[in-house]
Amino acid sequence: MLAVTDRHGHPRPLVETVQAILDGGGCWIWFRDKDLESDARRRLGTRVAECVRAMNGVLTIGGDVALARALGADGVHLGGGSGRAAIAAARAALGEAALIGVSAHAPREAATAAKAGADYVTLSPIYATASKPGYGPALGLKGITDSCGAGLPVVALGGLGPEAIGSCRAAGAAGFAIMGGLMRAEDPAGATRALLKAWSAAEAS
Repeated sequence: MLAVTDRHGHPRPLVETVQAILDGGGCWIWFRDKDLESDARRRLGTRVAECVRAMNGVLTIGGDVALARALGADGVHLGGGSGRAAIAAARAALGEAALIGVSAHAPREAATAAKAGADYVTLSPIYATASKPGYGPALGLKGITDSCGAGLPVVALGGLGPEAIGSCRAAGAAGFAIMGGLMRAEDPAGATRALLKAWSAAEAS
């Protein structure tokens, strides 16, 4: 499970939400919050990174290779359309072991990212999403199946909850990403456990 941060999702401090997700069994955090001014984003990112490291989790930084390097993050998530040069530059800055992801919104974009050397793509929106209304069209399960043909892990994103996780896994998704469902949750730890339980149940079925 990839938890995507959004400090606007709930009045509680973002670091508290991240800690609750980690306490609930989540281990991969994508620090997004790209609307922050650079110094403020670095300060908040530092606190998020401390939480993730303390729990031996994985930290990905959205769209800022320099920040990812400064925070000692495990990788960076690049925007849609990022090509071979951007991916190579990120890997050179962060090391060969860095996890480089790219946003994709169609199977052809997943194929392009694979050829450019990405390690994974997030594919969105699978379903209509309250977090990004109008960011579509919804790709559905066929979008996952078609994108898996690119040959790299596909992380499903958009409009997902425990009831949809199993079908995404059955369609070939290597994982799933959640933003609003965790950031807006009154109990992020409980929401995390429910999502992970649904994913595990899909493996067993």
